[in-house]
Amino acid sequence: MYGEASQTALQEVNSMINKRLKDAFFTDQWSEVFMDTLSPFGYVLVTSERMQGILLLVFAKYYHLPFLRGVQTETTRTGLGGYWGNKGGVSARMTIFGHSVCFLNCHLPAHMENSEQRMDDFESILQQQQFQGQTATNVLHHDVVFWFGDLNFRIEDYDIPFVKNAIDNNKFPQLWEKDQLNMAKESEQLLEGFLEGPLKFPPTYKFDVGTNTYDTSGKKRKPAWTDRILWRLRPASQIPPMKRGLASGLTSGTRVAQHFYRSHMEYTISDHKPVSSIFTLQFPYKVDVPWVTLMVEDEWTSVSDATARFKVVPNFSRSSWDWIGLYKVGFKYHKDYVAYVWAKQEESEFLTQEYQVTFAEEDLPKGSGDYILGYYSNNMSTIVGVTEPFQIQLPSSSPAVSPSDSSDFSSEDDSTMGLLHPKSRSPSPGCAKGKQRSRRSRSRSPALPRLQGLNLARRSPSPHTLASAKKERLVCESDGSPDLLSPSSNPSGTSSPGHAGVSAPEALIASLSGEQAKASKEAADPADVQL
Repeated sequence: MYGEASQTALQEVNSMINKRLKDAFFTDQWSEVFMDTLSPFGYVLVTSERMQGILLLVFAKYYHLPFLRGVQTETTRTGLGGYWGNKGGVSARMTIFGHSVCFLNCHLPAHMENSEQRMDDFESILQQQQFQGQTATNVLHHDVVFWFGDLNFRIEDYDIPFVKNAIDNNKFPQLWEKDQLNMAKESEQLLEGFLEGPLKFPPTYKFDVGTNTYDTSGKKRKPAWTDRILWRLRPASQIPPMKRGLASGLTSGTRVAQHFYRSHMEYTISDHKPVSSIFTLQFPYKVDVPWVTLMVEDEWTSVSDATARFKVVPNFSRSSWDWIGLYKVGFKYHKDYVAYVWAKQEESEFLTQEYQVTFAEEDLPKGSGDYILGYYSNNMSTIVGVTEPFQIQLPSSSPAVSPSDSSDFSSEDDSTMGLLHPKSRSPSPGCAKGKQRSRRSRSRSPALPRLQGLNLARRSPSPHTLASAKKERLVCESDGSPDLLSPSSNPSGTSSPGHAGVSAPEALIASLSGEQAKASKEAADPADVQL
């Protein structure tokens, strides 16, 4: 099985007071541009976390949402002795098809002489970030950890002319042995198990803004690989004995393959160059049953069709605040619905195994289009069941109202994924039954969604059930991290060189799509998933 997800890590995002106040009431510019760019390809924002200028965004294809569970985020300040968030780390953790994964974005102290301080701050981040639950209570307890960001490690001993000469002649291995992070991996127990692909691209810092020229200012910073992406698999020896029987097999069978690791020299709006990578993760076991299975007709051509049936697994805890959202294909995040209906359980339904809800006529969208339904769990603060896309083609004479009831979204700190309860008007989920239809109704909750390659098509691929429930499931990760002050900080405008009329993050994502397509072809096992 194949699947896709995307993690974006930014540092030094504009965090001036006036900008932060604006972001508290509206979506910050970076979150908005990434959602606008990725949503047409079926990517939905799973969660985000921001601490001043450090921002982490996690996206996944919509049909993977029911299998991303236990989503939590954490922040750790290390600036000014732990009182200021200009330095530190933000993380997002979750289980992906039953396997715990943590994404950690860090901005560590700068300057050559602070290598030990960088390690101290990293240790502090790992100690302070604690998560609820029994499977993974801290960062290193996860089956897979991705650690990335502006880690600020420098190249020791060699002078600037030697370093630049090695860069000009593509003799990067000469510099690897004096890279502080590589040196620390050999001596610091804290870094045991962390892996990184070869640094076959030029050092990503420090450049004169607007150019590909290394620092010519009075400070003349020595070039360095400050921007890094590492990963770590949890060793079987760290698993508690009582869980080792299951988990050791799980961990030992987990494999991570890095398809590429590169910088993007074409972007000149920062003194750093963004780096990106695509990974394939292979898991030996899987969770492939959603909490909620939604069933809907192939198309809605009349108001009486606007119903949905659903089933829940026995141990699923429902809430009277649960709701089912109607989303247009290409939606951005869980509150970006067109209409909704409460999924509360009536007393008369306590012994019922299948439930039905009906959308009010005035809430249905005008015209025609492709839509999906998603069941939002208030207890879990996430979408736990989705359908495949279906068509709505209502007669033009039907009175349609309310375009969208979506609440404003803010990625400000932990409010990003918090539920803003749907507005006071309830669509009144009724028991009115529409006329019986001869057209068949089929379940559309994706148990084992397939991969449609990594070519980003305008219409999101439809998930489907694989023939064998025992096939291995993979999850993949793609990270691109433009280290910029704000989306509009390009001195020559919002366009990046070579991408006329396209913003820097949009152009970066477009360039990555070609690498993703190449990576998908390289995946030899059809059971592999790219994330």
